[in-house]
Amino acid sequence: MVLMALDHVRFFLSNPGFHPLDINQSNLPLFFTRWVTHLCAPSFIFLAGIAAYLSLKRRNNPKELSKFLVIRGVWLIVLELTVISWAWTFQPGLFGMRVLWAIGWSMIILAALIHLPIRSIAIIGIILIAGHNLLDGIQAENFGNLTWLWSFLHERKMFMPSPGIRFFISYPIIPWVGVMAIGYAFGKVVSFEKNQRIRWLRNLGFGLILSFFIIRVTNLYGDPKPWSFQSNFTKTLFSFLDCHKYPPSLLYLLITLGLALLILYGFEIKRFRFLKPLIMFGRVPLFFYIIHLWLIHFTAIVLSLPKYGITAVMLPYLNKSAMPANYGYSLPHVYLIWLIIIIILYPICHWFANFKSQHKYWWLNYL
Repeated sequence: MVLMALDHVRFFLSNPGFHPLDINQSNLPLFFTRWVTHLCAPSFIFLAGIAAYLSLKRRNNPKELSKFLVIRGVWLIVLELTVISWAWTFQPGLFGMRVLWAIGWSMIILAALIHLPIRSIAIIGIILIAGHNLLDGIQAENFGNLTWLWSFLHERKMFMPSPGIRFFISYPIIPWVGVMAIGYAFGKVVSFEKNQRIRWLRNLGFGLILSFFIIRVTNLYGDPKPWSFQSNFTKTLFSFLDCHKYPPSLLYLLITLGLALLILYGFEIKRFRFLKPLIMFGRVPLFFYIIHLWLIHFTAIVLSLPKYGITAVMLPYLNKSAMPANYGYSLPHVYLIWLIIIIILYPICHWFANFKSQHKYWWLNYL
């Protein structure tokens, strides 16, 4: 979650004039500032699947869990199309379908899947993740009036159903449903005794990363962007690591989930006391997500108003041609602002976590 905030601060407050993953223009600090945050979305959705399994194990009531997953999924979709979209753009007519959209739909589908044997759920998840790149050649335009449906399933796309109204499907759901499904199946591993769980985390984490390198080297399958040798080692490394996120390719998920499992493995074998304060954010993840976006966007406006006037309210969602040439801050400034944002968020999240633990209002289950 803290890494996610770094990426969002970078998005709102830096403007290098090129994409941070552009292999021809980026540099090591900027590239890896963006690349390391690729861990976030797959980890969130994978962990949401694990949480669903553990919830069922505690309650042993699949019908109740299905109901909860559907209600929470719908709630996340509503939040995505309102509070979150507005936080990103401050433009009421632009609706983004991002990570909460993917989590919401994945929960709704998982609500049906949990009634299957866990092995079947794992197989479905693996098929969706490993097989969806076979669909890369299918274009949304081929579906005529149903273009939106294929975009919903597998292709990132912007729609404008009427003047002033735009829908941007940034997280097509097919592979994300697979991630939540395998997360749910992996919940069984998480419930193993500690030594067995540690072996699974270590072996599967290294196995996924090794699979990434083997498949990536061949350039035969797993990502619509093949890598290639460049003019120097750094650019070649960028090309090799830059995998497709929208939707997440097989290779993207192998490397990110592999690293996520190794991070979990690290936390199992050693307690990093200096990271203990970050548990606070994990106690209120949805609250953190909502608040951090609004705070970062407001910060960007406050810092930009003296230089750009009222135009700052629309940054950085102006057309590129309308963007001020000197907009944005250097990467060291981005890191400094990120740390300040995290420090500000801590007492806010601490207050809400205490409020949530001391009150039993039904709606608190959905925040």
